[in-house]
Amino acid sequence: MIIVDSNIIFSALLTADSSFLSIISDDSKKFASPYFLFIEMFKHKEKILKYSKIKEQDLLITLDLLLSYIRFVPIEILSKSSRAIAYDLCKDIDENDSIFVALTLEMDGHLWTGDKKLIAGLQKKGFNKFYTP
Repeated sequence: MIIVDSNIIFSALLTADSSFLSIISDDSKKFASPYFLFIEMFKHKEKILKYSKIKEQDLLITLDLLLSYIRFVPIEILSKSSRAIAYDLCKDIDENDSIFVALTLEMDGHLWTGDKKLIAGLQKKGFNKFYTP
């Protein structure tokens, strides 16, 4: 299972890079994300609109398409153990990413993120379960 971090979706929306769509629509791979991804999208919607320079309706259509390939998982399924480990890994990097790391741990998956600071910080702590297309 590949856990999709928010910044991957942000990048896909901002760059209009078709390679993302070909990766995420690959039936041989399974993608998941916590529902928190929706909160991140809502929180940064205006910024995405500003930098992508596309109309809101087009942004929503594209976002709907991208998200249709992702299985969304409620955080309630995450064990306390996964949450605690993820928090310890992320607390001094970016606490908001701990939910994505917890889901990665819980599903024994690989984290797909473009956040170089997060990757470097997690690798320093021995976490190396990343997906790189």
